[in-house]
Amino acid sequence: MEDQIERALAEIRFGPDGLVPAIAQQHDTGEILMMAWMNRDAIRASLTEGRAYYWSRSRAKLWRKGETSGQVQFLRELRLDCDGDTVLLLVDQHGVACHSGRRNCFFRAWRDGGWAVIAEPQILPEILYTDRVD
Repeated sequence: MEDQIERALAEIRFGPDGLVPAIAQQHDTGEILMMAWMNRDAIRASLTEGRAYYWSRSRAKLWRKGETSGQVQFLRELRLDCDGDTVLLLVDQHGVACHSGRRNCFFRAWRDGGWAVIAEPQILPEILYTDRVD
């Protein structure tokens, strides 16, 4: 399996910072959940464990989606775009995907000359982010 993962990584065109954009999409509905960044270690861990890992630019560290919130993404499939510079994760999202407590991160729409909030939080962020680690 390790050799297969290394071959997969060799096909991905990471940026100068070692990162590649990653889009998470709900596997059965097509709903776009979020956009994040992945490095080699995040992709390797995601493929090995079957759970979505990302690279946190703000914290400069690897993070497993749901490690503090409990809102887990199970990886169903990893896809690579035609240029090899963006990955698509088809996931099974358990709970909300956005740190704001919303189902997805795309809850603002440009309407009538301004940003309109089109989805309210399903859970308050202060409930999501306690000292919990799963």
